[in-house]
Amino acid sequence: MGRKWMNIKEKKAQKDKDTSRVYAKFGIEIYAAAKSGEPDPDLNQKLKFAIDRAKSYDVPKHIIDRAIDKAKGTGDENFQELRYEGFGPGGSMIIVDALTTNVNRTAGNVRAIYGKNGGNMGVSGSVSYLFDNTAVFVFEHADAEEIMMVLLEADCDVRDVEQQEDNVVVYGNPTDFQKIYTALEAYGIEKFDVSELEMLPKTEITLEGAELEQFEKLIDLLEDDEDVQKVHHNVDL
Repeated sequence: MGRKWMNIKEKKAQKDKDTSRVYAKFGIEIYAAAKSGEPDPDLNQKLKFAIDRAKSYDVPKHIIDRAIDKAKGTGDENFQELRYEGFGPGGSMIIVDALTTNVNRTAGNVRAIYGKNGGNMGVSGSVSYLFDNTAVFVFEHADAEEIMMVLLEADCDVRDVEQQEDNVVVYGNPTDFQKIYTALEAYGIEKFDVSELEMLPKTEITLEGAELEQFEKLIDLLEDDEDVQKVHHNVDL
């Protein structure tokens, strides 16, 4: 698949130093998932997925429990899942996933961030067809060939397993996210550096100089928006 997950991990770690920002976004995601069905991860796959992702970011248990308890109580916030697709500097393509209680606010904010930073928002489907929805897991201290055998024996739909320096990267069918996660935990993987559903670009581009600076500023501003949960793109960083 070719993505440089070591670089991505390092950039993520830098951003995630603002733990309050990370916790807030996961609190919203877990609350919305719990509200969408049963507030029990054993009965709600969407909630279980959100909790598993939160754990990979070291979100404390009390943050997770608080969001679930709020969903069980009188909380009446109704979050909508939205996806915005668009174009950035130098032919870059960007997908923005959001959770919001105010569609007009979020759409206006995302459109303004695109427009003020060398991009423009497109229509639904304008770039997503050039990405593949993929379950991605990154972890250390394992052997790629052995991990592949473990996952095949567990009947997981795996697209590829790569060794990248000290890391193993697993790419799988998104519908098998929980199955792969469970198989890796049973094998003994205790800590995931990445456990996500990613929109991976079918091809990547390289930006340099002013275009790269403008692109990185655009991505930073999108990720900092309170309603934005995740940003995907096709730039090799």
